[in-house]
Formats: sequence, C-alpha cells, structure tokens
Amino acid sequence: MKRIGLFGGTFDPPHIGHFMIAEEVQYQFSLDEIWFIPTYEPPHKSTAYFTQEDRLKMLQRTVHNQPGFIVEKIELNRKGKSYTIDTVKDIVKHHPEDAFYFIIGGDMVDYLPKWERIDELMELISFIGVERPHSNFTTNYAIQEAKVPLIDISSTYIREQLKLGRDMKYFLPHEVYSYMKGSR
Repeated sequence: MKRIGLFGGTFDPPHIGHFMIAEEVQYQFSLDEIWFIPTYEPPHKSTAYFTQEDRLKMLQRTVHNQPGFIVEKIELNRKGKSYTIDTVKDIVKHHPEDAFYFIIGGDMVDYLPKWERIDELMELISFIGVERPHSNFTTNYAIQEAKVPLIDISSTYIREQLKLGRDMKYFLPHEVYSYMKGSR
C-alpha cells in the first residue's frame, strides 16, 4: 500500500512555494508520492492566466527528476470545472489499495464547509492542511496539520508582477522560469 498526497491546484504558474509544501508534507507524513493535480478550470476561480497545456508542461518539467513527485492529468483530461469529490472518487476507485491524503492550504481549511459534498469527501480521504498567512485554520473537520516554513508567495502575486513586466525568476523553479521565457 502506498501513501499518496494529492496536491490539487491551478498552478498558474507553479512556484517555489508549491514545491516547498509538497516536499515538507511528503517528509512530515512519510508519503511515498505526491501527485500534482492541475485543474482544467477551477470551480472557485475565473479562467487561468496560463493555458492548460503550459501549466501542465511547467509542472512536468519541474517534477521529472524528483523521485515521488508525479503529475496526474485526471482533471485536465476531464475538461471543464472539476470538484474534488469527483477527482477523489475516480482516484480511489482506480487505486483502492492505496491511502490518499489531500493537501490544502490554510485558506482552504477555512473554506471547507462550502466544498461540494464535503462530508462524503471526508469519508474517502484524509486531509492535510498547511498553515498560510491570513487564514484562521479553524474547522470542525478532522484535518492533520503540516508545519511548513512560511513563505508568502502566491501565483496571483506572480501573475500581477509578470503583467507589470517584472522578472520573477527567484519565485519560480528554474524549469518553470525557463519554460516561460521560451514560450513568450
């Protein structure tokens, strides 16, 4: 039986904070793998800045030499808006022998009561919450807490700075930065 962390997100773009979280959670919870699950179209946001293809390539280039880091395309293949419950049900169905842990930021911990079919989801999977600035991290749901060094970087901030023409190379893994520079 593998212990697998599911790390969903838009990854628009994937930045060093994403990979720091993945590495720390993998270590702290003795997870065999971390599956990055980029959304096609997130249910709680408008469309992504980068295309699905670009976000996928940036993730794949970054994780290709990282043992235990995998990009799972289930939501990209589904197209349209995806809800975590649908993704988790599909994954558990196809991997019934494995134990799954869904990794979320503290801001999403606060938002859990609004998730689609959250009670059903809580029965299928364990949650690991990562503290984030400006989140309360209060919930009635069973959430395991990950302690990750605080780095207040967001894809939103990076996109805003890119629009202003700033070079964000120290906020991004080298593979993401190189891809972005080559695709413009």
